[in-house]
Amino acid sequence: MHTPELDLWFMARCRSSKTVRIGSGYRFIDLFAGIGGFHQALHGLGAECVFASERDEAARKTYTKWFKDVSPGLFSDGERLFNRDIKEITEPARRITRSKLDERIRSAIPEFDVLCAGFPCQPFSQAGLKRGFEDERGNLFFDIEKIIHSRMPRAVFLENVRGLLTHDGGRTIGEIERRLSRLGHVKPRMRIVKASDHGVPQHRPRLFIVAFRDEIDRLNFVEPEKRELVLTMSDIFDGRVTKSPNGEHRDIGFTLRVGGKQSPIDDRRNWDGYWVDNEPRRLSPREGLLMQGFNEELEFPADVSQSDRMKQLGNSVAVPAVQDYAEAIFRAFRKSDEGG
Repeated sequence: MHTPELDLWFMARCRSSKTVRIGSGYRFIDLFAGIGGFHQALHGLGAECVFASERDEAARKTYTKWFKDVSPGLFSDGERLFNRDIKEITEPARRITRSKLDERIRSAIPEFDVLCAGFPCQPFSQAGLKRGFEDERGNLFFDIEKIIHSRMPRAVFLENVRGLLTHDGGRTIGEIERRLSRLGHVKPRMRIVKASDHGVPQHRPRLFIVAFRDEIDRLNFVEPEKRELVLTMSDIFDGRVTKSPNGEHRDIGFTLRVGGKQSPIDDRRNWDGYWVDNEPRRLSPREGLLMQGFNEELEFPADVSQSDRMKQLGNSVAVPAVQDYAEAIFRAFRKSDEGG
């Protein structure tokens, strides 16, 4: 079970106790939440999660087990604040005016400072059909847009695959940027961020989009610096991990995937097979937790299958990378609030 002591993993990465609580007093929502990578990262900085949404039943079980004691307010009113389908809020059964929709969203989602969303990436991924906004899942960005319009959060923090930057010749990301700007969130910062540049041993290049409502916050935002690896693959497996039997060390592992059949360890499609002490081993959920920056003591619900556990980890964000950018967001808030 998750306990406050498990946040010590994050505290060890921070420079001071002040940094650990840099998000204290700020509130965030967690859309397309998965198993809670954003939640873990921002909660570890002291911020409060006031609303979350996730439709996958297995992921909801994991999220509930890990965060029910951490953020009890999410679970204190049935499923109102831990929503199953965001479209239940953003797409009413009957056509209504924009002002009525804004009222509907504000009544369902409490006031917050940061909107976090690792919105579904399949429409933009290399492995998918790259249909983008033509895909129903790609259209989920428009639900985010409606919430931003209604609540006008101080910052928006989005995560997606790097392919979103070049999808449809750059027109898709251009449309997202235009829509954010039209909402008042000007000049969003867009960066390809590698998990391995933030302490964990997988490359996992992902697009981070950070946009601020207020110009002063945007000017006070400073990109986080890259960090040394906190863990190597040998730490992950507690054994000597090499690229081949008796070969050179493999400090950084493959990017975790959502699924797929286990390929032979020497196949170019292999992503979960490693040579550990010259013996082949497959990645387990325990190793996956560590590679994504979660604490290995977190336990999955007993009725979540092994394949679902790996799928959930492959769908998650890399917690330390998200946390470093969230820290930079909160630092910008603090500096602005202090008149900087």
